[in-house]
Amino acid sequence: MSNQSVTQLVPVERVEKLIHLARSEKVLLDADLATLYGVTTGNLNKAVKRNSHRFPPDFMFQLTDEEAAALIFQFGRSKQRGGRRHNPYAFTEQGVAMLSSVLRSERAVQVNVAIMRAFVSLRRMLAANDTLSRKLAELERRLAGHDQAIKNLFEAIRELMLPPAKPRREIGFHAIAKEAAGDDKTKSKRQRKS
Repeated sequence: MSNQSVTQLVPVERVEKLIHLARSEKVLLDADLATLYGVTTGNLNKAVKRNSHRFPPDFMFQLTDEEAAALIFQFGRSKQRGGRRHNPYAFTEQGVAMLSSVLRSERAVQVNVAIMRAFVSLRRMLAANDTLSRKLAELERRLAGHDQAIKNLFEAIRELMLPPAKPRREIGFHAIAKEAAGDDKTKSKRQRKS
């Protein structure tokens, strides 16, 4: 199969949507892998059990009841008709790579290529997001000091805009008051003379 037929067989975007997080690992579930490989989940798990020495716990693990329920709730996965007798198996990136040696079909090899590309793409996106989040945190840290300075500036402006608490006592000589007082004195002198 050519590269183009691999992406037509299993688009990377489709695989990315099937990758879940379980026990802090990016994993693919056995039922999803079986669908991608074009085999039944039972046959996939039988092949894995026949080669169990190739799948240590960091390559593959069975989900607990709580983990399986969380995936069903979180991703809206429906329970298959009749249900499963056992909780699903989760395969890490290394476990998926090991599957290509267990499932020897041409399709399995090509699907593994698409899955590995999806894991690489996901890793790149996470690295880009990590870089972006670090830059954002640095920007927030820098602006935190500016925010406080701007807040202090606005508080000072508001204080200046408030009217004084009690009227200030006027200080100094006032000509208007003196003239008015002088006019009163001249009137009182005129009245005495009369």
